[in-house]
Amino acid sequence: MIVKMKKMTLLCTRASRERTLDVLRDLGVVHLQHIQPPEGEGLEDARNLVAHLQRAREVLPKHPHVKPSGKTPHEVVKSVWELIHRKQALTEQIEVLDMNVRYYEPFGDFSPETVRALQADGISVKLYKTPIRDIPIAPDGTQLIELSRDRSSAFLALIGQGELVLDAEEVALPSVSLDGMKKQQLELQADLEQVAEALSSFAGDYAAVDNLATEAEDHVRYLEARNGMGRTEEVTYLRGFFPAEQEAALRETGAERGWAVMVEDPSAEDDVPTLLRNPKWVSPIKAVFDMIGVIPGYKELDVSALFLIFLSIFFAFLIGDAGYGLLFIGLTLFGKFKTKGNVAAQPALNLLFLMSTCCVVFGVLTGNYFGIVLESLPAPLSGLSSNYLTGKIAGGWNADLAASHVMFVCFAIGTLHLTLAHGWNLLRKINSWSALTDLGWLCSTWALFSIVLQMVLYMELPAWVAAAQMPLLGTGVVLIIVSLLLTKSYFGLVTLALDVINNFVDIISYVRLYAVGAASLAIAQAFNGMAMDIGFSGFGAIGAACILFAGHALNIILGAMGVMVHGIRLNTLEFSGHAGVEWAGTHFNPFKKNSETL
Repeated sequence: MIVKMKKMTLLCTRASRERTLDVLRDLGVVHLQHIQPPEGEGLEDARNLVAHLQRAREVLPKHPHVKPSGKTPHEVVKSVWELIHRKQALTEQIEVLDMNVRYYEPFGDFSPETVRALQADGISVKLYKTPIRDIPIAPDGTQLIELSRDRSSAFLALIGQGELVLDAEEVALPSVSLDGMKKQQLELQADLEQVAEALSSFAGDYAAVDNLATEAEDHVRYLEARNGMGRTEEVTYLRGFFPAEQEAALRETGAERGWAVMVEDPSAEDDVPTLLRNPKWVSPIKAVFDMIGVIPGYKELDVSALFLIFLSIFFAFLIGDAGYGLLFIGLTLFGKFKTKGNVAAQPALNLLFLMSTCCVVFGVLTGNYFGIVLESLPAPLSGLSSNYLTGKIAGGWNADLAASHVMFVCFAIGTLHLTLAHGWNLLRKINSWSALTDLGWLCSTWALFSIVLQMVLYMELPAWVAAAQMPLLGTGVVLIIVSLLLTKSYFGLVTLALDVINNFVDIISYVRLYAVGAASLAIAQAFNGMAMDIGFSGFGAIGAACILFAGHALNIILGAMGVMVHGIRLNTLEFSGHAGVEWAGTHFNPFKKNSETL
């Protein structure tokens, strides 16, 4: 749920502002809102120091078991920055040499010193590059030699006495030979490797540098809080937001410290930060929110639980393979073993475990194990499958019937998803006329659902359902119009027709769950067929195994991309659009030291 917030305004004397900030930082429950832009009073230097330390921390390898170098953290940072500059200089030199090698390679390897010696004796040698179609004729008394050519250009050498002129692009002589350039490249690469080894020697100092950078970041936050306070000659003040349950503690602290504290409910104009606090079983979805960088606004719905449930269902449909699901579960358990004690890694692993379990269940119901055709599965596995989802009939399995049934389930899930969005909004707005809008969209969604079944799946619906379609849709539209008029939301009347069409399209868009899953199955079966064609006897077994590994690995990667694109989209766009969630929230970021958590 979204934790209820209170707005606080705190006044203290100018002389006690640092002590006030120290106490607030120790409390760690107030999200500060700057009264004025935090600038000046050493802040710029502090920010530069943070950037300096963060960069040093970024390039240091993380090897906690390596023995520290024995240097102080500041000495380590200084040495690391010297290596960073050295690495940058070497990298730039290597890049220049790479360009020069590619530029002069078509002319072959020769000694520029020999060419210059010939020029001193009156014999001129010049290099040219020209389009193949426009190779010029050598002037009298000279010799034009074609050294090489590519698809579009010819590379030439003109030899003669005196001043030579050719109607082509002249190429200046290099300072060293091609072989010399390549030797310089090897030397620079060796120097670069030495820099990498030197950086590795400081791997044991990562924790010390990390602590130093963290302290500098805390100092910057402290200066921003101080410089962002409002002030008069004798009084300074600040504003912020805090969880409502912390009000008593803040008032008690204010009384002890002599602060003037005013607490009030946030107004409609306030940019209130969002703090999510959900049950433990919902916490895995935090990994998704952190990854895509979204959070609902303070006054929006907290859809965390529904997001988790439906993302797991979508994952099952999009991957759709029990074999893959079991593989993911194995990887999850291995990851949990390797990250034991790492609290930050657990939400993502728990999410993967939940989604993989759903994938296994759906894969078992559809009889999909690593893309093996249903007819080839052992009887115990095929017996676990759902006759409805596999299209089982008296003569075997009907693929077209199975596809129709899975698509029906997809449309039903989509309709349920959108129904929950509008139903939730309806309950929230039950005491206002705007609730009629969501009631109207509920009628529209179910009417359009039945129309989708007829138009896309050619289903024969009961007569009473078909007869109720247009009256139900019309009722929904009328309810929406009445609500828009009563709430004076006249612009909604202009876009209403388009919104109804979008509602229809949104329901159809859930067919992507079937389409992506079917494509994944087809890819798996195609690679299985290629491996079977090669066979598993003799050396062919190695090739077949490589095909299976590469094919299924590619399929898993594509499936993961599908979940990112389609599974998350259906929650953050289709569902959220109907639920009125704009993901416009600001993360609750209390003023505290980075080493502490709320």
